[in-house]
Amino acid sequence: MPFNRARFGATLPFMTEQPQTGTFEAALKARADAMADACTRCGKCVEVCPATEAAGLTVEQRQNPVHVIDGIIDIVRHGEGNDAARKWASGCLLSGECIKACDYGVNPRFLLYMARIEMAHAKETVAQRRDGVEAFRKVAVEVKHLSQMQLDDALLARLGQGANKPVTGEKPDFVFYTGCNVLKTPHIALLALDIMDSIGVTYEVMGGPTHCCGIVQMRMGDVATSGRFGEATIDKLSHSKSGQVVSWCPSCQVQFTETTLPTLEKTRGSKPFEMTPFTLFLRKKLDKLRPLLRERVPMRIALHRHPGIHGVVEAAEDILRAVPGIEIVDLQQPAVGLQSNNLRVLPEYRRQLQLAELAAAEAAGVDALVAVYHSDHRELCAHERDWPFRIMNMYEIVGASMGLHHDDQFKKFKIMQDADAILADCQDLISQHGLDVETTRLAIKAMLDEQPAPLRGA
Repeated sequence: MPFNRARFGATLPFMTEQPQTGTFEAALKARADAMADACTRCGKCVEVCPATEAAGLTVEQRQNPVHVIDGIIDIVRHGEGNDAARKWASGCLLSGECIKACDYGVNPRFLLYMARIEMAHAKETVAQRRDGVEAFRKVAVEVKHLSQMQLDDALLARLGQGANKPVTGEKPDFVFYTGCNVLKTPHIALLALDIMDSIGVTYEVMGGPTHCCGIVQMRMGDVATSGRFGEATIDKLSHSKSGQVVSWCPSCQVQFTETTLPTLEKTRGSKPFEMTPFTLFLRKKLDKLRPLLRERVPMRIALHRHPGIHGVVEAAEDILRAVPGIEIVDLQQPAVGLQSNNLRVLPEYRRQLQLAELAAAEAAGVDALVAVYHSDHRELCAHERDWPFRIMNMYEIVGASMGLHHDDQFKKFKIMQDADAILADCQDLISQHGLDVETTRLAIKAMLDEQPAPLRGA
């Protein structure tokens, strides 16, 4: 019988709203155990997953999906599992197809995430925390240096960074939560703010490493530290008069809505806010946006698709189709994962997908390959140098129709492919912000190294 939330919601332990005492770790473990209990082990989640073959499961393992999901449950409960389950958990791209396939209200993606955390627990606690600290510091340093190489103090403040953040007396309609890594491609975030200003909504911007979602620590197995980071950020985000947070980053969206917020709801007894991805939020405002799309943008485009958050791809298409002159071409390429960054666990698969999409875009004769998320843009934008079409973010197209523009400095840097030349180009802002040159050089090299599909030619 298909899952009926109204009938069974009150009886499933992982869906109850009664507050629990204890630590974040204990509440998260209780949620995972309850979800595992509710799983019927039918194997449908394994059958629909687009990544099982790429993750290394053999034909025999893929033909026995019940064995695979049974192994996931065993990892969640005991940290052991079987070979097929460990491969599947390690290769999860967060595509979300498993969620849609489940008839019983279980989130298999969450179970795979918990399985990966249990696998990470094989390390000593000290090693988990050390790895989490090092990974967080790397993100913080790269975000700081790459954003400050591109923006002056006023624009940094507009994105909620620095000491001169705007302060108003009234609570805004909502909080706009950037996450961390979009600040490496700040033109995208600035266009989002311009669009919101144009449609007349008020917001407070929060994000960057000081508002960490805790995902880096969680990936390293340090659940306690991840919980502290996530809870601190949630408390900061709970300030809008509507009780709404609009998020940019898909990783933060999943981390909060599937892991941290439901766990805190167990310990606190209530959820402080709802969180909506920006593209879904903007589609709801399409009636206000449409009259502002005045300029014709005559382009044939292909959308770089990731289906991990249900409805975002469809919302992006609706918004782009509202732009006069835009024609969307379907390249008939696989759409997998939450965003490009999540495919890093299967690097060869990611490389093959990107090269195939670039070739398909060339064959289709499109004017631009258009991404929704920032990590997609970071990985793809340098290919504009070598292929006969542009690499763009969707909000550059929306902005062009509205008369809005911010230079894509990040793409310029990636196309330059020369750390010394980039340093020279940004020397004024590097000096203005007092950035250490060698640390900045390392951040630039990390940016240039983020190139899953190799560039063509010298």
